Amino acid sequence: MTGYNMSDPRGSSGGGVGTYLLHRAKPHLPPWLTWGATGLAGALGNARWGESAAAGVGLTLASVALTGVTWWAGKSTSQQRRLHSAITVAAGSAWLTAACLAGPVAGPIDDMYLMGGPVLALSWNIRMVLRHNTDPAGHNGDKGLLEKVGLARAQIGAARVEPNRVTAPLAVAAGEQTNEDVSKALGRIASALDLPTSAVRYTPDAGSSRRGELVIVPEDMLAEVVEWEGPSNLGGSIAEPLVIGRYDDGSPMVVWLPGDPETGRNSTHVLVAGGTGSGKGDTALNLQTEILSRTDVILWLSDPKAFQDFRPLLPGIDWAVEGGTPTEVMVEALQAAVPARTRWLGTHHYRQWVPACAQPQNSPDHSCRPDGTACGCAGMPFLVAWMEEAASTLRALGDDAFTGIAQEARSAGISLIVSLQRPSYDQMSTSTRASLPSVIALGCDPRDEGFSLPEAVIDAGAHPGAWGNRRPGYCYAVSPGIPEDRYPSPGRTRAFTHRATPVMEALATWAQHNGATPDPVTAGAAAQIAGRAYTARTAESTTGPAQLTVVQGEDDMDQGGQFIDSEDADIDPEADLPGPRDGDDAPIFGQESGRKPSPEEARRLFADALAEFEETGQMIVGPRDFMDWCDRHGLSRPWVSARLKEAAEDGRLQATNTTGRWRIVPALTAA
Repeated sequence: MTGYNMSDPRGSSGGGVGTYLLHRAKPHLPPWLTWGATGLAGALGNARWGESAAAGVGLTLASVALTGVTWWAGKSTSQQRRLHSAITVAAGSAWLTAACLAGPVAGPIDDMYLMGGPVLALSWNIRMVLRHNTDPAGHNGDKGLLEKVGLARAQIGAARVEPNRVTAPLAVAAGEQTNEDVSKALGRIASALDLPTSAVRYTPDAGSSRRGELVIVPEDMLAEVVEWEGPSNLGGSIAEPLVIGRYDDGSPMVVWLPGDPETGRNSTHVLVAGGTGSGKGDTALNLQTEILSRTDVILWLSDPKAFQDFRPLLPGIDWAVEGGTPTEVMVEALQAAVPARTRWLGTHHYRQWVPACAQPQNSPDHSCRPDGTACGCAGMPFLVAWMEEAASTLRALGDDAFTGIAQEARSAGISLIVSLQRPSYDQMSTSTRASLPSVIALGCDPRDEGFSLPEAVIDAGAHPGAWGNRRPGYCYAVSPGIPEDRYPSPGRTRAFTHRATPVMEALATWAQHNGATPDPVTAGAAAQIAGRAYTARTAESTTGPAQLTVVQGEDDMDQGGQFIDSEDADIDPEADLPGPRDGDDAPIFGQESGRKPSPEEARRLFADALAEFEETGQMIVGPRDFMDWCDRHGLSRPWVSARLKEAAEDGRLQATNTTGRWRIVPALTAA
């Protein structure tokens, strides 16, 4: 023990137990020294002013003044410390006045000194003990925590405590650390507090590289599953917030799709990203049910999974298609709708879509007539184009299939929502990703976080990779209208169970009767591109493409049980058989089978094939769609490719963005 100084944590030599105890007692000595000094002052004052009436008046006034100054000086401290200080000064100055005038041992004055003085001194010792911890270094809890995580010289300001949320301003040492150092320490702070990584966030101050706000959410309020019970605003406008879940502090999680010129919020497209089992389906249902509950919006949906999750909502969706060629048609229709809708907005003097666009244009301020009188044109609802499982669509159409739409559609009152598992560069072009400013990021592989969220949001503490598929519905929302300090705050979407199905069906029925109907501009652009694929969509949206549906009525048996193959439906059983033609007697084996049509007949058959594709709603074709047709008519694929090019020159077809794919121009509008 002789070689160790207990008062020196570095263990230098010299000193002993007495020195250590004196060091530990030093912070608690001032109240006791003040008590002793007050007793001595009372004795000396009595010797000088014991018989002076004027001194009594002066001492009384000085006591009152000192107490008042103490109360005034303590206004910048806590209420408890201010009151404690004033009471101590008032009691001490009152005893000193009495001791100076009557004597320190007169009557009960000495008893008051011996009992009251230690009580006041001990009250200050207790206050000091409660304010400080027992750390030999003398740090409080906050400083000790920051020292552990490598931010020893950072300063924490007064914390703002809300229900299940603590927000404290933080400033790191000037010239030594930056906000980036705080972001790197968030994991260690969460570890020190024994909290999940997502419970600790940091929002840097945009005007400083060393200041920001540290947010700690001690309790995970998202652990409890909340089931969807219905839309939040039935009959409202699409311009109002869409509620998709709740944050970890219990507040609602909302997003907006249209812009708002009054607040400066831009219209947006949305990327919904998350791995298998992360809850993308329920997230989509939360958004779609909110969209269908509004009266000034129409929804187009492409779903390669044959509407597995969305079938109860199909009656309320304006146009729903499966993957493959029908989705190609929808993408082409969207590309045509963008300039048509933009032109309508411009001629009616709208710089962007607002709810007034969906109403009849009865205001002279939004008239398309040259004379400025009200035009009375039909309104144009907002349009949401939803591309579910978009990875398969991108593989079929190319990774830039949505680039043009995403870059131009926002100004046309169209919001594109793209849902896929992994929005990496090999799935989606960087141009398209940059044109999707909003994202709902669900659980994913930790290596994919950077594909879903902006780097600044990840630095602030957002980590969807920490969830994977273990917490379905957990997500981050980054979108215009959401405060930036909310970006790294996790939320959870509401769950859709079997109990939600009847409510979804009722909502779809309500949307059919009360929702918006397609405006002439959008419907005309879609019909011009898609033909029957759009005009006959009502039946097809609930039963699938018409050409794939076979309906057998009950009177089939009343017709003698005669079932006729569709290929033989036009044959007249009473007509004579055709006469022999060249090639009918050619050998079947070892040579080309059957008879080749003449060039004129082949071109007629090709035109009939295009008309048949148009009739069935298949408006995007290519050589692969004619393979069976070539086999039936003895024609080659190169011959079909040549005819496709000729048809494009004649105006019957139009090239798409995909090589080898052509869009059929409806016959009524063909050049």
